[in-house]
Amino acid sequence: MAEMTNVGMMDCKKALQATDGDMDKAVDWLREKGLAKAAKKAGRVAAEGMAYAHVCSECGVAAIVEVNCETDFCAKSDLFKAFVKDVCKVVLNDNPADVEALLQCKYPGSALTVAETLPEKVMSIGENLQIRRFARFADPTNVAYVHAGGSRAVLVNLAVEGGIDATEIGKNIAMQIAAMNPKYWDKSLVPQADIDHEREVQVALMDNDPKMASKPQAIKEKAAAGKINAFFKENCPPTPPRSSAAA
Repeated sequence: MAEMTNVGMMDCKKALQATDGDMDKAVDWLREKGLAKAAKKAGRVAAEGMAYAHVCSECGVAAIVEVNCETDFCAKSDLFKAFVKDVCKVVLNDNPADVEALLQCKYPGSALTVAETLPEKVMSIGENLQIRRFARFADPTNVAYVHAGGSRAVLVNLAVEGGIDATEIGKNIAMQIAAMNPKYWDKSLVPQADIDHEREVQVALMDNDPKMASKPQAIKEKAAAGKINAFFKENCPPTPPRSSAAA
């Protein structure tokens, strides 16, 4: 029956219990509930979506989530945006360990779990929806930034000394991250293995360059070392202005 309807085993069990084990009636029950149609939508590719980050004004706990849908049109709809924000609330309030745990949490304002609510949202929104990933910071100071209505979202967690307001510097850092997508916070945090790998790549590029291939290996190594600064520039955000806030 699960294969026939593309519905999960738990919903199939509920349908059979509701219809005294009658297979045909159980299928009708699922269709009437909209679950069978929702399951078919769930097989479609969810390549668009929205990222959202939020900091609780009362406790300072922050969360960031990414939820995928099928089209850019859906990603801009009010229904979808509201769903993404509700998922973020669940992460903030319940602190789930992973997406599977998140799905078992109660959906805001409902007696249903997120997993039970998801098919209803699929039906009302009209597209496959997938909760892809999330992160949560319990310790302050947190600064959230959402770019272009959710095309990108950044959550920055700062360690602040001196009781100052680090909101502005946090926002500036978040905007840099959104613009550059750096892999590391600072060049001092780049693993040596990654630096060595980058040098190897640069040397290999010169080995395949007709103008450089015949050069001595020592010259290639020196030239590759000189390109590491460019690697840092591309993969680390610019050093923020000096202040009494430490991140």
